Amino acid sequence: MAGWRQAVELAMTEGEIATLTALSRSRSEPASRVSRAGMLLAYRETPSFFAVARRLGAHHQTVQRCVERALAHGALAALDDRPRPGKEPVITPEAKAWLVSLACDKAKEHGYPHELWTTRLLARHAREHGPSAGHQCLARLVQGTVCKILGQEEIKPHKVRYYLERRDAEFERKMAEVLCVYREVQVLKKAAAKSKTKSKKSGKQVTIVSYDEKPGIQAIATTAPDLPPVPGVYPAFARDFEYRRHGTLSLLAGIDLLTGKVHALVRDRHRSREFIEFLKLLDAAYPASTTIKLILDNHSAHISKETRAWLDTRPVGRFELTFTPKHGSWLNLIEGFFSKFARSVLRHIRVTSKHELKERIMAGIDDVNRHPVIHTWSYKLAEAA
Repeated sequence: MAGWRQAVELAMTEGEIATLTALSRSRSEPASRVSRAGMLLAYRETPSFFAVARRLGAHHQTVQRCVERALAHGALAALDDRPRPGKEPVITPEAKAWLVSLACDKAKEHGYPHELWTTRLLARHAREHGPSAGHQCLARLVQGTVCKILGQEEIKPHKVRYYLERRDAEFERKMAEVLCVYREVQVLKKAAAKSKTKSKKSGKQVTIVSYDEKPGIQAIATTAPDLPPVPGVYPAFARDFEYRRHGTLSLLAGIDLLTGKVHALVRDRHRSREFIEFLKLLDAAYPASTTIKLILDNHSAHISKETRAWLDTRPVGRFELTFTPKHGSWLNLIEGFFSKFARSVLRHIRVTSKHELKERIMAGIDDVNRHPVIHTWSYKLAEAA
């Protein structure tokens, strides 16, 4: 006959009691942890396996095992399942290494029309070719197991993450030149803030303009009227899926980094002649004694014979061009303006013609110039000091 089970004393700290109380009331913790936390708290009030089991609707042996684990390993450790030996792994480490190495190749390199692997295709290939490679354990490999193995190695062979390779051998030097121009902007701003009168009296004035083009702005028309929101019924504008194209326009724009003013032209294209037209716009906007420094990329229109020929007609020192390195357009502040302009004025825009689109764009530029924002570059600027 089995002996009577003796009640044991379960000592817990105030911190453990507070943690167990919170866990017993949790709605997000696993049910097993919530149940065991309740058992330990109930046993602390009534040290009887039978009484606690009757109160919680559990078996008394379940309560006993929970209390005994708490005595042996601590109250909080008793909330989790004890580690179990489990089944011996079927897939060997060598087979996993072979599969991971395979995943690091492209699928097309193994005779498939796919560019990259899918987990289903990778599992099929491993089933077909794994045994012949000495990994018989892969003969019944399934897609889910492939996902687990790749997840453990943090490999995602079905995805592509893009990067930008620096193909300009003089990237650092050209970047330093651009940063020096931004440093000059900072110096000019400080000088203007200290003494505006003094800067006006100086014989040689300097202005710095960040320039680029935004091509391919689509003139899209609706084929049916937009339907306005209706409170409580339709929360947003409704637009018919069909649309009509009227062509594209290019925005040629430059920001005066000292004043925040935006100089802009809207044309059908952005060839050398359009760029020269923009240079003429700048030439007319500033006094003849002002040096106009331009930060711009290496577009063919900026370095063409036609452009150089026109620049040669201007006085020496009137225009100074600083080019960003190849794949370094992010160094040009105008890119941030284009991004903001696209997310505000151009977002969801619909027009009836290219002419209307041009007027809307120029109206947006005028709105920006009514409240100009002086852009500031700070990244790596200390290196140019």
